[in-house]
Parts: sequence; C-alpha cells; structure tokens
Amino acid sequence: MSDPILSIRDLHVSFPSEAGRVDAVRGVSFDLYPGRTLGIVGESGSGKSVTSLAVMGLLPAYASITGSVKLAGEELLGKTDEQMSAYRGKEMGMIFQDPLSALTPVFDIGTQIVEAIQAHDKKVSDKAAWARAVDLLDLVGIPKPEQRVKSFPHEFSGGMRQRVVIAMAIANNPRVLICDEPTTALDVTIQAQILDVIKKAQAETGAAAIMITHDMGVVAGMADDVIVMYAGKPVEAGAVDSIFYEPHMPYTIGLLGSIPRSDRRRTDPLTPISGNPPTVINFPDICPFYERCPIHTDACLQAEPRLTPVASAERSVDASGVAASIDDLLTNPEQTGSIFIHSAACVRGDKIVDGALNGKALFPVPELPPDSMEGIPRSERTTVLEVKDLVKVFPLMKGALVKRRVGNVYAVNGISFDLKQGETLAIVGESGSGKSTTLLEIMDLGAGKNTTGQVIINGQDVSAMGAFQRRKMRASIQMVFQDPMGALDPRMTVKDIIAEPLHSLGYHGDIKARVRELMDTVGLKPEQMDRFPGAFSGGQRQRIGLARALATNPEIIVLDEPVSALDVSIQADVINLLDELKLKLGLSYLFVAHDLSVIHHIADRVAVMYLGKFVETGAIDDVFENPVHPYTKALLSAVPIPDPEVERHRQRTVLVGDLPSPTDDAPGCAFRSRCPLYSMLPGADQRTCQTVTPELVGVEGAADHRQACHFAYADVQA
Repeated sequence: MSDPILSIRDLHVSFPSEAGRVDAVRGVSFDLYPGRTLGIVGESGSGKSVTSLAVMGLLPAYASITGSVKLAGEELLGKTDEQMSAYRGKEMGMIFQDPLSALTPVFDIGTQIVEAIQAHDKKVSDKAAWARAVDLLDLVGIPKPEQRVKSFPHEFSGGMRQRVVIAMAIANNPRVLICDEPTTALDVTIQAQILDVIKKAQAETGAAAIMITHDMGVVAGMADDVIVMYAGKPVEAGAVDSIFYEPHMPYTIGLLGSIPRSDRRRTDPLTPISGNPPTVINFPDICPFYERCPIHTDACLQAEPRLTPVASAERSVDASGVAASIDDLLTNPEQTGSIFIHSAACVRGDKIVDGALNGKALFPVPELPPDSMEGIPRSERTTVLEVKDLVKVFPLMKGALVKRRVGNVYAVNGISFDLKQGETLAIVGESGSGKSTTLLEIMDLGAGKNTTGQVIINGQDVSAMGAFQRRKMRASIQMVFQDPMGALDPRMTVKDIIAEPLHSLGYHGDIKARVRELMDTVGLKPEQMDRFPGAFSGGQRQRIGLARALATNPEIIVLDEPVSALDVSIQADVINLLDELKLKLGLSYLFVAHDLSVIHHIADRVAVMYLGKFVETGAIDDVFENPVHPYTKALLSAVPIPDPEVERHRQRTVLVGDLPSPTDDAPGCAFRSRCPLYSMLPGADQRTCQTVTPELVGVEGAADHRQACHFAYADVQA
C-alpha cells in the first residue's frame, strides 16, 4: 500500500462561548490512502463537519486548532488563508451539503467552473477552460452540457446543482475529496445518481475520499473504512465490514439498531438510544457515552476510554509483533487490509459479542402496547378520510403590469384514496411529485382556490360545509410538520403551544391538566411545561408538536416528513412513539416522507406518486416485495441498505434526469421520459405510452395492489 496522502494526528478544535470553551473536536487521528474512502459517522454535534473544515482551513479565526494535518507530508496547520488557497480546490476538493449555498447565484455555472480551473492554473486559456467546464458537466451527467453551461444555479434542480458542485470539486483533479453530507437534502433517486457520480469522479481522479454522513446505508455502500464519532472524539474505527458486522462500542450498536431497514420485515419496533449527546463544554475525564450507555460501570467514570484493539484485532496485532499504540492502530494497513485495526473506546468492548453482553442484548427491543384495532379486518373498519378525484392547479401567470394566464401547473392531478381507522397510509415520491400539496389541500378542508374533487372526513364532505362547520371539523384532523423548531413559536411556552388548539376550538375543561396529560402521553416531563422550545432538543420539540396535534383528540394526524430533520437515534424514538400512539389510541396517519426505509417500517399501505398522479398503490408488503411499476422499482432500488455485503451486490436502476414540468397535462405516460422500460419497447408500444394515459389497474394475486403502467409485464431485453 502506498504512503498516506492525508495524515491527521491528535486534532483538537475548540470555540469560545459564553458558557465556556466548546471542545468540538477532541483528538481525531487517522491516515487516508489514495483510492480509498473513509466514512465518518455520528449524530449532529459529534464533530464530523468541524473536522473536515479544519482540514480545509475553513474554520473562523476565533477557532483554536491544535494537532497536525499533513497533506503528502506537508503540514497544513499554521498556514495562512492565502497559503491554504493554493491547496483548496487543487489538492483538496470539497462537496458541501447545500449546493445552492455553495454556488454564487449571480454567475452562470460555466463562469464558476472556469474560475475554479483558472484560479489554480492561470496558463489555461478561456477557450480551454470553457471546454473543460463542458467536459466536467458531461462527466457528472448534466444533459446537453454545451447549452447548460450558460445556465444559472436557480435554473437547475437540487440534484443538478449538486452535480455542478461535484464538477467544481474535481475540476483540478484533487488528491483528496471531502464530501460533507452530500446527499442529505436530496430525494432517494437523486441520491443514488449523486453517489454514482462521486464514485465515478473518484475513479477518474484517483482521489482519496472522506464521506461525512449520518446515513449508515450510504456508508455501507461507499466506504472502505469507518470512524464513528461521539462528543468530538472517535469511539470506534475499523474496516467497514468490521464496524457493521462486529461492532464493539455500545454507541455504534445503538446507531445500527436505530435504523429502519427496507429489506427486513416490520415485526419489531426500533431500538433507540435514550437521552441526548453531552455538551462538550469543560468536559470531565469520563466516558462521554456514560449517561446513555446501557452497560456502564464505575470504571467508565475513572477516565475517558481510549481507542484500543478489540479482541479479534488484538490477536492479529500480537501475531505481527506490532505494539497497540494509537499510532499503530492507524498506520498498520498491511496487517489488516484496512486503514485501521478494529478498535473501540469502551472498557467492556472486548466482552461485547453480536451486540450483546453475556448473551443479553445491549439495546433490548421495546414493547409496544396491544393494538386496539387488532382482529378487525380493514373492510370492517370505519373510513375516516376519503379523497375522490382531487385536482390542484396553480395558474401560470406572465406579464409585468398586466398579468395574464399562460398555462397551469398541475400539482395534484386526479388522485383518489381512502384511510381507515387505525391504519397508516404513506404517500411517497420525489420532490415536486405533489405529496405535500396533497396534504395541504386536505388540511385546507376544501377551501382552497383552483381545487376540485371531494375530501370526506368521517363521512362528511367538507367542500359542502360552511365556515363554522369547517372550524369544528378541524378537531378531527391535525398536522405535524417537518421542522419541529419552525413549527413552534419560540416566544410561547410549551404549555401555551399545546393549549393553543384547545383555546381556539373552545375546550371547556381544565386546560392545565389536559396539557400535563398530553405531555405525559408523548413522553415529556409535565414539569417542563413552562419552558420555551429553545430549551428542548429536536426530538423533544417534535414530541411537543405531536402533543399539540393530539390536544383535540383527532381521528386523523397528517405527518409531513416528521422525522427527516432528526438524527437517526432520535428518529427511532419518535417513530416508536408514533407506533405506540397509533396502537393505543386507534389513530389514523396520513404520512409523507422521502425515506422509504421509514415508510416501510411505519406504514400499512403506500401510494407511490409521480407528477401529481398515483402510479402504484397497495399494502406495504405487497408493494415493497413485489413492485410492478418501473418508477416504484427505481425508487426501491435506490434506497441504501446499511449492510456492506448487500450494497456490494445490489443492482440499482438509476433514473436519468429530473421530474419533467407539471405544466403539461397532455395525454400519455408522464414517466416515459425517464422510464428504463420505454426505450426497449417496440415503436407501436412507445406510441401507446405517448398517447394513452395509463390508469391504475389491479395486480394479479393481491386484492388491494394496483399499478399504472401499460407494459409493466412486457417481455423485453435490454
């Protein structure tokens, strides 16, 4: 194995604050080798991104940085910003989380790529730089790069903007590529495209890569080696297979158990990690995971554990005669086939086998209450919500002084479904497919403009109601939003937030007692009711939002991406709470999420949406185990699985391009421009796709399973 391209030793980063010194990174060490990918995982605040920014020299001047960061043997710490500019973009490229913020909105794409090229090689002519920009856009999969090179960032979708950021990052063939949550804000299909582009870019440049993410599925498919960080420090490190199949740090085991998986049956609740990460201000010399660890002992309070080889790794170290020092853990790739000897920072790590200590699981599966609707078949349950032929059109206007209507945007285009008591219906699809608009039109109770169709709640058509009746009906249907902080008024106490719908709808009981009851129901301490939202964590804030939604005893709760903003361990806790409330109270959920693994775990039925229409519906197991529509197959194939062996052998259907414009309601299949099946059909069948809009039809062998593809069962050869 060649020499490492990047060597980091004992990196510490701290920031001043009013409460004291914040030790964001507390002793990170690793080597990065050419052509290999290192995954760094952990919850928010674990120090992942701060580590990468320290390497790139992008931290603010008030940050205190100590240790060593060497690029090809040359020390980077201590260099001025001007000196670091010679390395950033040339020797080291970075792909940021938010592609819109990473691009300048007032310059076209080509100008920004050309600037990145000529900043490091002033001998490159304008003509050659523009030709290189076109080649880079073509490399990362931008269609018609000769034309799109003159486009501005706002004219690109999120996935295309991220491709442009990747093109800029690899423009000068860097030796190190740092990817900081590059797919967090993207749909699963776009995520699959971006990950493929990153792999292609890495192969093209031969760069070593650091993949920083909270998504263990992405790590399983991308990384060769993994560092798990907690409270600013690595707590486990090793080859990707060792980390996923033989974890020895309780925190790693908890992370893996918190992940809903689309490849496993939904028989058990998730196993969340209780509590929240510690605040790293004047941190004591103890195990940082102590308060959340299910197997802590007094020894954990004696000193903070250091990374030491686990039993299996220690045997290989002893056999080779290499001492088990920190540096040896990080610089012995010849012995292990990995950058790291598998090591964990836990005093009981060697005694942990298969996620258990002495045969007892570290994180036992929580027990859920009995299902209040158990034994009642779906056909006999009350229909709490029915939607018939819902259409939502946004007028497309043009003109500066005199506005005129020049077209329509069909956000929702004739969908129908029903929701029974005690079940969860999930609507899935890419951004722009109409999911959230569907929820908002239902919550609008038929009062929206440019809307047709029927919304029936508890047997009553809300479009025929007056304002007073609609107001009363709102008690039956409540909503939980995506951003738990944005949905709560920061100037109101928790008591006032939860009591707000009670006051609004004329509750005559003891409001304070009701608030206490609701907080207890969602797992919050009632004595915290006088605090403000800013004093709570993200998961706790989402519980506050759920308590507010439950205040009026609704039959239906509409959930719009309720866990997407949460860390995986907190997400598991909220998902279990939703399961528990549904079983105990007989609630019905209308659930929207882009994470299909979450959908698979929580939903009973699913509707796959594309460009305002449903293309496949049915029971969750029928759709996930036997997808029929090409779009559904592509969605499911793009879902990352937190299993390295599965990821190595998966065949993905990567969709080309982005969603077409919803302004055209012409007949034909809207998916044909991206459909992998369409290009393989004979001409006559293609004309059918172009002229005949497919309707939902039944799938043989499943009573409730329907799909909308003319040629889903066509026998074609690629």
